[in-house]
Amino acid sequence: MADGAPGLRARKKAETARRIHRTALALFDERGFDEVSVQEIADAAEVSKMTVFNYFGSKEDLLFRPMEEHFADAARAVRDRLPGESALEAVRRDFLEMIAARDPSIGLHAEPFGRRIRRVMMTTPVLRERAYVSSEKGARELADLLTEETGDAVQALIAAATLTAARNALVEEHHRRIDAGESVDAVAADAAARAAHAFALVDRGLGDYARRPT
Repeated sequence: MADGAPGLRARKKAETARRIHRTALALFDERGFDEVSVQEIADAAEVSKMTVFNYFGSKEDLLFRPMEEHFADAARAVRDRLPGESALEAVRRDFLEMIAARDPSIGLHAEPFGRRIRRVMMTTPVLRERAYVSSEKGARELADLLTEETGDAVQALIAAATLTAARNALVEEHHRRIDAGESVDAVAADAAARAAHAFALVDRGLGDYARRPT
């Protein structure tokens, strides 16, 4: 009984956080981020206002907390790359795996949850600015990692900016096509080929850059 208790508590906490987050997103999407108070979110989620702040440090975090880690996906892929794998190959492999998994963070999940987050973010200046800053932090994290490995800060910055831009352009294209009326399945069907083409363009300049020794 005691051994199972922490697991149950953790699941309940996760479910509470998920309920608060989804309630907040629904209200933001319906009425606009600036028009919804934290108290209204708490009431709709059937928790106290203090509980909301215990799970999410700020109103902005209600939207960003579950997705912010994805801004560093490229850095994570390079940090964890395989022996013999270059930085480009690691980022490409990771992105193709996310396509195969229909990851919500790249806009290919059947449930429109991730796209609702993006819609609220793109229509709210303060959130759009935070997304830009978070994206820049992710690119800087990748640049710092590559600088540490290669010793060339300028080339690392160029490589990080290029790889980040390629990923962002692909994700933006997913959203653009779905917003234009295409089904998620249709966009996902050629997403891997589109990504392979995009990274082939990058490969012409970065193919062997930061290749990890075998």
